[in-house]
Amino acid sequence: MLVTGGNRYIGLDLVFELAQRGHDVTVINSHEASLPDGVRRIHADRRQPGALEAALKDHRDAFDVVFDHTAFELSDVQPMVELFRGRVDHYVFTSSQAVYRRSFVQPIREDFRRHAADDADPRKAYGVGKVQCEDYLLDQWQRTGFPATSLRVGHTMGPRSPQPSRDPAFFARLEAGRPVLIPGEGFAVLQLVHINDVARLMASLIGNERVKGESYNVSGAEVTSVVGAVNLIARAMGVKAQIVEVPMEIARRQQPPLVHWGEAVAGSAMLSIDKALDHIDWVPRFGIEDGYRDSYAWYDAEGRGRYEFDFSRDEALLAELQ
Repeated sequence: MLVTGGNRYIGLDLVFELAQRGHDVTVINSHEASLPDGVRRIHADRRQPGALEAALKDHRDAFDVVFDHTAFELSDVQPMVELFRGRVDHYVFTSSQAVYRRSFVQPIREDFRRHAADDADPRKAYGVGKVQCEDYLLDQWQRTGFPATSLRVGHTMGPRSPQPSRDPAFFARLEAGRPVLIPGEGFAVLQLVHINDVARLMASLIGNERVKGESYNVSGAEVTSVVGAVNLIARAMGVKAQIVEVPMEIARRQQPPLVHWGEAVAGSAMLSIDKALDHIDWVPRFGIEDGYRDSYAWYDAEGRGRYEFDFSRDEALLAELQ
């Protein structure tokens, strides 16, 4: 098995999950991490053109499954397909909920509208890049049989967040007794998945012929509102949240956003995971509160010192509201 990334967050959980299941695992990344015994590491910085291909060219026949976590644009995926065409049994691409256009109908199924692959709006660039990758992989499956699966992962929670603005920022505010500012009344619905549930689904794809050429939504079984999520985080920490509602016309002007869930200002979104439940030997283990409890346990034990926070924007906005 080859895992791109594999040094943090979902990728690291996947590496441990694969190793626990007895698989032979190699990671390729630019940053070291503590890995399970027996896991090999190849150093390469994918951000440098040609670096990944150069590092892997002598290992093209060494892997039966590739989990590609760090591909965001078509130029990331195309060289991987050329490297491993006819050499791997399965290529798993980590896509995103961001491929979908806003929908009046919920939950969102895999056949719902996505962004156009030629949409040049810079605000949609991340999702459009993932759409282009998905389209290319599906075309390769249909024309040449390249065995790809795309996973549209929803909003995540869990230890080792790569972004301070996610779980860690909530933990820091709530620990300090600071208010949590949310857009409007926070009634928009969102869905969350723990990173270990994502990793377990990925590992469960191995040997499943049915999933090749398919795309799957990957999320948790529970949904909540924005205000509900903040209160569940507080409950997981054993504290009470002080929530400040910011009028929507002000909230929409904030950069960076008040909260990292786009639903807070754009409207509710939830993913149907029925297809994944039907096709894959997998069910989510974590609910929202216990998922954040697990994330906070890591933050409290070893994560707190890894992040820096500046709450001056909060102070300025609170002063404006008063």
